[in-house]
Amino acid sequence: MERGAKDLIAGVDEVGLGPLAGPVVAAAVILDPGDLIEGLADSKKLAPRARERLAVEIFARAKAFAVGRASALEVDIFNVLVASHLAMRRAVQGLKTLPTQILVDGNKAPDLSVPVRAIVKGDQTIPEISAASIIAKVVRDREMEVLADRYPSYQFSRHKGYPTPAHRKLLRQLGPTPIHRRSFGPVRKVMEQTSFVGDVG
Repeated sequence: MERGAKDLIAGVDEVGLGPLAGPVVAAAVILDPGDLIEGLADSKKLAPRARERLAVEIFARAKAFAVGRASALEVDIFNVLVASHLAMRRAVQGLKTLPTQILVDGNKAPDLSVPVRAIVKGDQTIPEISAASIIAKVVRDREMEVLADRYPSYQFSRHKGYPTPAHRKLLRQLGPTPIHRRSFGPVRKVMEQTSFVGDVG
């Protein structure tokens, strides 16, 4: 991708579209063109330790970064795609430096006040999007660790809310928590078949 000398590009990506529980988290990152970070890649292709190491470098060396979230309740109210765009807008609005262009991973981009392009597999080819992917993943994983302490029976530290067999089994046994997405099929099915009130800890 060609860049002008005065271009200030923010990469934006989100994580958490597929989980049955927890927020969607998005990050926006503006890298310093004079201080490029080696090893940036799609967060899904990096081991947890590598993601954490790169996140520390991004936090320290990026020109600007910000994180935005959409809660499980907002996912239920709006649907997960709309919620993801809401999280992206919140991330961009949190940037202390205004970019001249925003590049978003995927084939759909949220409406923003800055020119924006959606790039399929951008997290694999655009350093700013790769950095945003890493930050979003690391932040969301850390938040799910906190929620694991709040709801210890659900083992969120292991599956991070994703629909693993173990998570589905616990959901059937214990019922949904307040952070479960009630609009998602497996959660909705449990609620229809049981009388769980959703406040199990």
